[in-house]
Parts: sequence; structure tokens; C-alpha cells
Amino acid sequence: MIYEEKTIESIPVGPLGLIPLKSCADLGAKVDRWLVEWRRERESDHKSTIAFAGYQKDSYVIEANTPRFGSGEAKGCLGTSVRGDDLYLMVDVCNYSLTYSLCGMTNHMSPDDHFQDLKRIIAAAAGKARRINVIMPFLYESRQHRRTSRESLDCALALQELTRMGVENIITFDAHDPRVQNAIPLQGFETVQPIYQFVKYLLKEETELQIDSDHMRVISPAEGGMSRAVYFANVLGLDMGMFYKRRDYTRIVNGRNPIVAHEFLGSSVEGKDVLIIDDMISSGESMQDVAKELKRRKARKVFVCATFGLFTNGLSRFDEYYENGYIDRILTTNLVYQTPELLSRPYYINVDMSKYIALIIDNLNHDDSLSELLNPTKRINKLLARYRGGQQ
Repeated sequence: MIYEEKTIESIPVGPLGLIPLKSCADLGAKVDRWLVEWRRERESDHKSTIAFAGYQKDSYVIEANTPRFGSGEAKGCLGTSVRGDDLYLMVDVCNYSLTYSLCGMTNHMSPDDHFQDLKRIIAAAAGKARRINVIMPFLYESRQHRRTSRESLDCALALQELTRMGVENIITFDAHDPRVQNAIPLQGFETVQPIYQFVKYLLKEETELQIDSDHMRVISPAEGGMSRAVYFANVLGLDMGMFYKRRDYTRIVNGRNPIVAHEFLGSSVEGKDVLIIDDMISSGESMQDVAKELKRRKARKVFVCATFGLFTNGLSRFDEYYENGYIDRILTTNLVYQTPELLSRPYYINVDMSKYIALIIDNLNHDDSLSELLNPTKRINKLLARYRGGQQ
């Protein structure tokens, strides 16, 4: 059964309110369109009852702004009442394209600025909403997920701060380390894997792949991402391999120990297509080195799949690696800001996550289980069956 045709079996928690902050405006607009379309077409005898008041709207987006003073200080403002609403706030803490004036100078917004704006909008709701849920695709400070010396534990502190402000559910994607949720054991926390969307968009662009253990491998570019690659390989029925980073611990360059070499563990990739799976592309150096090593080992095609494409060092080296045949395709999602330059690259595949987010919001608003949505095995098997049968 198509999800959009599901019958209504539970009363909504409250009237749905969607608040995409400015950092997430484009993605929020797409999510809103899905929700409007589904709820307009969904039939139920109960929709005329008072429990479903406001169920069908032309838009679920609630106007919210975070204007700034000349000093750089800001405030959160809501354009309408949210009393009794089930609110879903969306924020992209990685959107550096937004700017504000600071004492006459132009300042680009950092993750800290976006997180503060999120708290301002929560504060503007002033405890009047029925429930507050935060959809933060890139989890704020998620790379600072554990303490190894005298250092701050920023991600855990941020999660605790949100829950103290009344947030009941936090939805994120491909958290760097899901164990950070232990900081808020009594609140709802979901980290979602976009594996189905990666497979869907790859098969849409590549029409002659053979997805079986004889022709394809899943590769983890580092030991820290092993669980992600194992999950991906198991769902697709593929074998996997991994690289581990040999570092020089006698030096620190740009805040980290430099990588000396990438050592490979796994069976031969000669003549096989490989999927390199990771949570993010930051500078991209690791991905580039791994792709080059795989091509040196005579891999046929190399596909890079990362949930978040940050590309902090720009795209020039990726352009070079594509032209030299080291990388065939790069897939990242629209969960974080994408530059026009990235979207124009011939090797880039943009994985749209708006429908998936809309499904999660719709389920949560009805207080339905997310189990089927979070486990993509059935959907992937159907997708592969259609692909092997020549259907796109």
C-alpha cells in the first residue's frame, strides 16, 4: 500500500505547525508541499470532527523570524498563535550562506548562530504549544560527541538544553555517534539513515549496475564508520571492506593528527563497482585518498555516498579526481546547504530527502510508530526487484 493512501487510525496530537528556520527554508517548503498534498487527498469519516480541526490547510508553515539589532544580537518572533499546536522546527546548522550585519560588518552565520536562533524560536512559543519537535538533520556539534581529555562535551550539552526548554522529540540524520542520545535518555531521539534514498537516486542515474556480491562492494573509509557500512552491506546483500587511517601522532596540523596512509582490509575489488559510505564529506581528503586507492586496486566504478556534503575545502580537487577517473559519482543529500556550483557538477547526484521528512512528520503528528519508516529493507528489496526487471 502506498503510504499516502493509508487510512487515518489515530487522532493527531494537535494541529500541525511547521516552522522551517531561514536556514532550512527551501527544504521546509518542499516538506510542506508533500504534507498539503497528502492531507488534501486522504479520505476519512473522522476528518469533519473537532479532533481534526485544521487538519487540511493550504500550508502548514508558521511564519517565524529572528531579526537582529545592529550589535548582532537577535530575538525570535512568531507571526501567529501556536497555542495547542504540534510544532516541528527545522534547522540547518551548516548553512553558512546566510549573513547578518555586525557593527556594520557582514558576518556569516555559524552553527552556533543557528543553534541560538533555534532556541529563540522555541522561547517565542513560550510554552503554549502542545508539543515541540526539532528536526536537525546535521546534529549540532555532533563531532564533539565524547570526552577524551580536558574538553567540552558540546553535543550532549546542546541536547540537554533543548529538552530543558520543552523539546520532546529530536530527529536527526546519520548522527556521527548515535550514543550521544544517552545524554537525554527520557526524551525521543531518532537518528535516521538515508540508505533507501541513496540506492533510489543512484539506480535512477546508473542504469547498468549489477547489485550483488559478485559485482559490487561497500567500503567504509575509516574504522569509525564500520557500523554504517555493515548496515548498508547487509541490507543490499553485499560484501564489504574498510580502510583504516594510519596517523602521525607526533604532529598536529589544522587541529588534528595528519593521516600518513590509508590501509585496506577486505577482499579484491578488481573489476567491481564500489560504494564508499560515510556520514559526511568535510574537506574530502579521506574520500579522495580512498577513491584513488580503490582505482589503483582496479575497481570499475567508484561511487561516494555521504549524508552531508560540506565540502569545506571547495570542489576543485573533486573536479580533478572526476576528470582523472578516480571518482565516478558523488551523492549527498539536501539536508544541508548546497552551493549552486555543487548542483551544477556533472558527477553530482542530489538526493532529495523532503518526502522522507514529510513522512516522519506525518507519522509523529498522528503518534504512529516510525519503525517501518526507519527500517528500509522492504522498500529497498522492492526497488531492486524493479531495477533488475528493467523498471526505473
